[in-house]
Amino acid sequence: MNNQNFSKIFKDGLSQILVDQFESFSAKEFGIERSKLNEIKPLINTPPVVVITGLRRVGKSTLLRQLAHKYLENNYYFVNFEDERLIDFQTKDFDKLHENLITVFGEKKIFLLDEVQNIPNWERFVRRLHDQGYKFFITGSNASLLSEEFGTRLTGRSERVELFPFSFKEYLKFRGEKINKTEILTTRKRGKYRNLLNIYLESGGIPDSLKYPELEIHKNLYNDVLYRDIAARYKIENTRSLKELTFYLETNFASLLSYNKLKDLLKLGSVNTVKNYIDHLENSWLFFVINKYAYSIKEQQIAAKKIYSIDTGLSKSIGFSFSDNKGRFLENLVFLHLRRSYDEIYYYKTQNEHEIDFYIPKIGLFIQVATNLDLKETKDREERALIEAKLENNNAKGFIIITESEEEEYIKDGVSIKVIPMYKWLINDTLI
Repeated sequence: MNNQNFSKIFKDGLSQILVDQFESFSAKEFGIERSKLNEIKPLINTPPVVVITGLRRVGKSTLLRQLAHKYLENNYYFVNFEDERLIDFQTKDFDKLHENLITVFGEKKIFLLDEVQNIPNWERFVRRLHDQGYKFFITGSNASLLSEEFGTRLTGRSERVELFPFSFKEYLKFRGEKINKTEILTTRKRGKYRNLLNIYLESGGIPDSLKYPELEIHKNLYNDVLYRDIAARYKIENTRSLKELTFYLETNFASLLSYNKLKDLLKLGSVNTVKNYIDHLENSWLFFVINKYAYSIKEQQIAAKKIYSIDTGLSKSIGFSFSDNKGRFLENLVFLHLRRSYDEIYYYKTQNEHEIDFYIPKIGLFIQVATNLDLKETKDREERALIEAKLENNNAKGFIIITESEEEEYIKDGVSIKVIPMYKWLINDTLI
């Protein structure tokens, strides 16, 4: 569409587009109330731009709708920049958009802008009106793009909120299950939670895939991220290599990875290509990469990485056999639960090269994940690494082994170790 045609839309049809968007936004289901709503509520009457970011289809628009319905009393504008009718929208058109919004809906001081990263230099408009006292709630699906724009023009003016697929607690709400946080659960309740956890591990927490299991939501989402969010945005012509790398990562999450080995295995030409592709996949929220914990930044950079998927259901649909790799699914789920609360998460290797799955320096927490501790050698291995970490690290405060169903607390070689069932750890609010 050329500029002349787009100008005609502004003249003849933009108001109708805005009305259509508002009516559609208001009429859609609210779904289960997301836990992030509690995080956003205190920000409503504060100056910063609130940026809600996360993977496509995790419910960012639904969260906006819940926010508007519960707290904004129809006192807002809503614009969805994923609408194909706005495909040729440019920075210079924002003032015309604002004028049309006032004409149709009257004067309002709150903007809800959905998938705003599709518009070049959008942050100029936001900053200008923000400085005039307007409040903005923005969604976007590219972490890097949003952070770069904040860094240049919105420094000190924004608060970031990360939205993930449904947590296990949200999944239980979606299923209509009442959550019981008491220490003592009946045999029936324990069995039910374990059963639901197994289903959740396989299905994941992407709302639409749970609501419409007959549709290929995961595969469509996967293709949208690869081709629209990454290949098109970063002008990657060799999409085959990108797809092969992504498939490999979906099949090997919760594993140690070397960028050098990935380069050779997938014939990707250079380590920089591997790093760039993985950066793009991280920025689009398909994966998270964590480093080995080390006091030396250089050691962190050269050590192997561990990679985790944004959603176990997505990984199962794209490239993973669940039945043979349940332990990795459990480990991935632990990571996601930790990542909702903490940015700095590491894996840890003791001086004797014994690995601990997760270390959170901020709270001194070490976590091992095991499907079960039936075998003595398994329990000995998990304990040995935790005991060594306690001796090596003055910051160490908590030592946990998370399993499918076992529960006990004991002291081994002076270290207090908690063994916690996964379902119980996920539904309680404390990590230690």
